[in-house]
Amino acid sequence: MLLGVDPGTRKCGYAVIERLGAQPLALGIAPLDEFAARLATLRADFPIDMVAIGHGTNAGVVSAVVKDAGLPFALVDERETTLRARARFFADHPPRGWRRIVPRGMLLPDRPIDDYAALLIAERYLRLAV
Repeated sequence: MLLGVDPGTRKCGYAVIERLGAQPLALGIAPLDEFAARLATLRADFPIDMVAIGHGTNAGVVSAVVKDAGLPFALVDERETTLRARARFFADHPPRGWRRIVPRGMLLPDRPIDDYAALLIAERYLRLAV
């Protein structure tokens, strides 16, 4: 099982997936200072055997937490994941009401989408690992 992580300045998005194309088993966002505890919870809930970490802001901090937990990890290029995460979010949560007529490129999600960025990082890792 793979854990994808999108590390940020104050928070980390995460996504647990089994394989490419499968629905995520867990999606969420955790404050950066609580990531170690969230990682422990995720490991208790899922047999995580690899972590794909976005190679951007605070990747070093998250890598250290993952390394301390004894999990193998890989740094993954996270270019354009925020833009692609927005598109993926709206595919999963189509706009309703008057927001349907606004071009999607002009819409902003109604919540942070770091978890969707983490999902894309995990999927990018799996594509490169094949």
